[in-house]
Amino acid sequence: MDPAVARDTQKVGFLLMPNFALMSYASATEPLRAANLISGMDLYEVVPLSAGGQAVRASSGLVVDCRDIAEAGHGCQFVFVCAGGAPSDWGLPERTYGLLRRLARQGVRIGGISSGAFILAAAGLLDNRDFTIHWEHAPVLRETFTHLTPRQARHVIDGDRLTCAGGVAPMDMMHSLIAGRMGAHFARRVSDWFLYTQIAEPEAPQRASTAERFGTHHPALLTILEKMEAAIETPLDRKSMARLAGISMRHLDRLFAAHLKTGFLETYRRIRLTHARRLLEQSPLSVSEVAFATGFSSAGHFSRSFREAFGITPSALRQRISSQS
Repeated sequence: MDPAVARDTQKVGFLLMPNFALMSYASATEPLRAANLISGMDLYEVVPLSAGGQAVRASSGLVVDCRDIAEAGHGCQFVFVCAGGAPSDWGLPERTYGLLRRLARQGVRIGGISSGAFILAAAGLLDNRDFTIHWEHAPVLRETFTHLTPRQARHVIDGDRLTCAGGVAPMDMMHSLIAGRMGAHFARRVSDWFLYTQIAEPEAPQRASTAERFGTHHPALLTILEKMEAAIETPLDRKSMARLAGISMRHLDRLFAAHLKTGFLETYRRIRLTHARRLLEQSPLSVSEVAFATGFSSAGHFSRSFREAFGITPSALRQRISSQS
């Protein structure tokens, strides 16, 4: 290899957490490999990392050999924390959090992929930063780090912090990084290599729209559904929702019956209970704390409603999760 090319090679480290999502990892690393192939140069070197240098198993069962971040991290220009699964998989030795902070002080650009932003937050690396996280993990991050507010974007680059939502979003983020280094035309060639012709804007939504998820396009009903998803801890009553949408309560009831085949209260309760299940699965909050965080006046009422919806009590769900971890 020409010495000049070797000096231009950027080492991109990926700190892999147990049960990381293979799709997210591939979406981040494969564009770098393609950039090398298309350019005919080693523009990037992918460096799988772990705390201690042990191999890490993805959620799919694939095992990736890794180098110790304590030894190899300092030679990287970028280090991305790649995580998925549940919070039980996100713990790091305190010395590794300290190492991430030290790498950041030394000028290494630090990123989070999928739920990797949660680990960056735990390391104190997202304070006063713009960032995002996979929509599924946003509630537990907000509950755990109340001073932080993730943005529901596909990816966010805020100086030397880079975060994305997982899935195929890392490909969008890598497109931006490659374009910044090699130009937009070259980055387009890399994306075309994967038949990825529609590069999403950073601000593009992570999820299907409310209209697509609920199967309705009625503007007043969409206004109410969006407010339901936003007002979970302190639910609004029918009168407030009807006033918000500019309709009568009777018309509100007709809209739910005609478009969703269910009622206002049933829809709202399902949204809150789905949110509660996510908190039970991903957060350290007690069952009582989850109940109050989702607008239930008592743990008993919450438990009965939860069992009716999912066929299992919140406590039993917690026990099942603990036995699997």
